[in-house]
Amino acid sequence: MAFKIENVNLVYDIGKEVQTYALKDINLALEGKRLIGIMGPSGSGKSSLLYALAGLKIPTSGKVYYNEAEYSRLSPSKCAELRRKDFGFIFQRHFLVDYMTVLDNVLTPINDDSKAAKVKALSILDKLGLAHMSGKKPHQLSGGQRQKVAIARALISDPKVVLADEPTASLDHGNAREVMNFLEGYKKDRMIIVVTHDPSILENADNIINMRDGAVTSVENRKGGV
Repeated sequence: MAFKIENVNLVYDIGKEVQTYALKDINLALEGKRLIGIMGPSGSGKSSLLYALAGLKIPTSGKVYYNEAEYSRLSPSKCAELRRKDFGFIFQRHFLVDYMTVLDNVLTPINDDSKAAKVKALSILDKLGLAHMSGKKPHQLSGGQRQKVAIARALISDPKVVLADEPTASLDHGNAREVMNFLEGYKKDRMIIVVTHDPSILENADNIINMRDGAVTSVENRKGGV
């Protein structure tokens, strides 16, 4: 899997007296099975870059490619199909469905309640220490447990790329480290991109993209180039 970003700008409030650059002159190439961190303070453009990579935000100018496909040339339905097939998403808020069990929440992306799918979901939950909670509802879980369910949901479809936006922001340090250890275990099989303002959770990242004011200020290549 590979991403390429060419001369990307994302501007809000176009035509108004004051315009805001969420992304400014971004050029990046990301490839391979690795853990990539996107670091920067609040408002630096981290999440905007993640959403541009996912095709969820279309740049004001410039081009974003995923495996040679340029998002702006794809129909909305083709973009959605690509995301369903290749991407898994983890957000700061878990967005679990309150009236569904933990197991059903995990199965939601694949719309499959077969025995094989349930076994697979329970296996992922077991690795996260939550198999015994599979019949519970989200309100019966702690914040850390709910976030782990959201991670299991992101992985159930065997995505080629996992895109995580501040996945540990609402967790204490112990749970945050546990979540990152789990995600790091998957980087040999897929690309994992994590947006965070906390450098401590990126100790084992292969690469870190540093951002400020919508621009990439540096790229740290810790274990091979981006």
